[in-house]
Amino acid sequence: MRRFDARVLQLMARSAEAPLALSNLAAREQVGAAHVHITRHLSPAGDRLTQLAERAGMTKQSMAALVDQCEAWGIVVREPDPHDARARIVRYTPLGLSWREAFRQAVAQAEAEFRAEVGEEVAAVIGLGLEAYAGGDGALA
Repeated sequence: MRRFDARVLQLMARSAEAPLALSNLAAREQVGAAHVHITRHLSPAGDRLTQLAERAGMTKQSMAALVDQCEAWGIVVREPDPHDARARIVRYTPLGLSWREAFRQAVAQAEAEFRAEVGEEVAAVIGLGLEAYAGGDGALA
């Protein structure tokens, strides 16, 4: 998974779709696999920090630090939760949505490269194994 995440970040650094400032951060290795957790787990509608941390398998405090950094980069914002005045919702900014799309494309390319390298059958078995292990959808990312 580390190799896969590293490849995704490498593709993001060269992506014409990713916002230039964020591509530069990825190229300088300022964006790491931990930042991918936000991109991978934040829903397009936004989520509470606790939901985001739970999906990413991180503590709330660790996720809060990542959200702080991504907020400083302009990827996300925190907004009041309309259903609970005490809570905040983390949402993508327009820049963050561009980042998310570039991430989606990079994951698709990395998955295609993986399948080409190991073959469709091995990739399918690994996907099923990851699905069983994570309880998810079997996607590599």
